[in-house]
Amino acid sequence: MDLALNEEQQMIQDTARSFAESELLPVAAAVDSGEGRPAMLANLRKLAELGFMGLNVSSEYGGSEAGVISFSLAISEIAKACASTAVTMSVTNMVAEVIQAVANEEQKQKYIPKICSGEYAAGGFCLTEASAGSDPAGMRTSAVRDGDDFILNGSKLYITSAEYAGVFVVWAVTDKDAKKGKGISCFLVEADTPGMIIAPAEHKMGQHGSATNEVIFDNCRVPASAMMGELNQGFKIAVSELAGGRIGIGSLALGVATAAMDYGRAYVLEREQFGQPIANFQGIQWMMSEAYTDLEAARLLLMNAAYLKDKGLPFGKQASMAKLFATEKANQVCYTALQLLGGAGYLKDHPLERYARDVRITSIYEGTSEVQKIIIARELLAEAAAQQ
Repeated sequence: MDLALNEEQQMIQDTARSFAESELLPVAAAVDSGEGRPAMLANLRKLAELGFMGLNVSSEYGGSEAGVISFSLAISEIAKACASTAVTMSVTNMVAEVIQAVANEEQKQKYIPKICSGEYAAGGFCLTEASAGSDPAGMRTSAVRDGDDFILNGSKLYITSAEYAGVFVVWAVTDKDAKKGKGISCFLVEADTPGMIIAPAEHKMGQHGSATNEVIFDNCRVPASAMMGELNQGFKIAVSELAGGRIGIGSLALGVATAAMDYGRAYVLEREQFGQPIANFQGIQWMMSEAYTDLEAARLLLMNAAYLKDKGLPFGKQASMAKLFATEKANQVCYTALQLLGGAGYLKDHPLERYARDVRITSIYEGTSEVQKIIIARELLAEAAAQQ
């Protein structure tokens, strides 16, 4: 694996960094306070115009065809300025990719260009339920055939961008008598479809600018043509796409933690105690050394997983390893950076408290750290069994 970025990857990283610094950073605090939603939505449209809402999507459907490494790089740069924007971008890219991978040609032509162009501010990924979080196969939302339609009933929790998503990828049980995980199908449901209700946004610890909503289906009727892929084969789609999504969330965590540590590093060069900058003290230096080493290791794990996915090689174990390490270390690094500021880090005058709040969810959503350990162990044991 050549670790050097090619010209296109470098250009995308530079473009994302420039956009984040000029457009996102100035409004990040307002977005966090709940006052910057119009600015955030406007920036989502600008990101689409830059080609960032379909980075691993074919140009035939309006995508950039830039690949997974470029996607990871861009997410990290955007997250340095605004995690709320980054998670919306990550999930929207995932929605576009799942449609490209599974949908029929008519569905691809209908929905992907609207996502990539920004006509849809975002895409929704409706998988999680109250009784089906880490165990999505236990979902209860149902889709019952009624003539040429399906009728959906149930609810999905913690859906990113639900308030402004244009289309939702929705999983529902279509064969209640099938074995667990075997009777699930996947549907494309447009915003404002009668019977689909978007509940008020959740009040969260962090990532305040990103809407997170319950999505309720109350006799929501969709045409049979809204089914994506084969009947009762939808769970395999979810498992496959979640692996790719973990690269996005790991990259987001890396970006937030890098921003936090960069801020802390600049601070310790200026903050003086005992007649000298605190950067001169070995304890501070060791804190920085350990943090930046962890960030570099996280970056390499993410690049490896992205590289494998780009090459069409198995990458699920590597994606789980990358997400596990990147998100856990990012949480630690954000607290280390806050500690470098001492009491000042606890104040809203500095962004460290926001970074610490924003990064916390990364070790939970798109599969908790505990679930990643299960996936990694399962893959390791399967490899060992195959060698016997």
